[in-house]
Amino acid sequence: MLIREAVADDWRSIWPFFHAIVAAGDTFAYPTDLTEEQGRELWMLPPPTHTAVAVDESGAVLGTANMYANRPGNGAHVASASYMVDPQRSGRGIGRALVEYSLEWTRAAGFRAIQFNAVVETNVYAVRLYESLGFKIVGTVPEAFHHPSEGYVGLHIMHRML
Repeated sequence: MLIREAVADDWRSIWPFFHAIVAAGDTFAYPTDLTEEQGRELWMLPPPTHTAVAVDESGAVLGTANMYANRPGNGAHVASASYMVDPQRSGRGIGRALVEYSLEWTRAAGFRAIQFNAVVETNVYAVRLYESLGFKIVGTVPEAFHHPSEGYVGLHIMHRML
């Protein structure tokens, strides 16, 4: 697996799994009816942000991540990131590789820490992965996410120094 900067043409490979993940409504606080153009605007961020893709030896996109300043101005020293792995390819270490890549990229870009603002507490695989890589839950906003089958659940704020 190779992780590289995403290019515009990668979107056509990202969109099918991006759309499926967002439409499921159980892990991202995005509108479940996003159009392709709205999805592209949310995910394929322009510099100085960074969007990456994980690809296999044939060049097929397995997953994607984006990295950016969590807040502007006096908060711009803390990064944030989002990750999506093609559900047909889960369980192969792609998510872990993308998170590790984002930690390297954000550190090299001069960020001091990385914070996730909205990790759905029922997304136990993501929570476990982030904790295994040194993230701590620094707070949980009760009932901040309306899960399609679990009802109102909390959103974790997770943090890690770089």
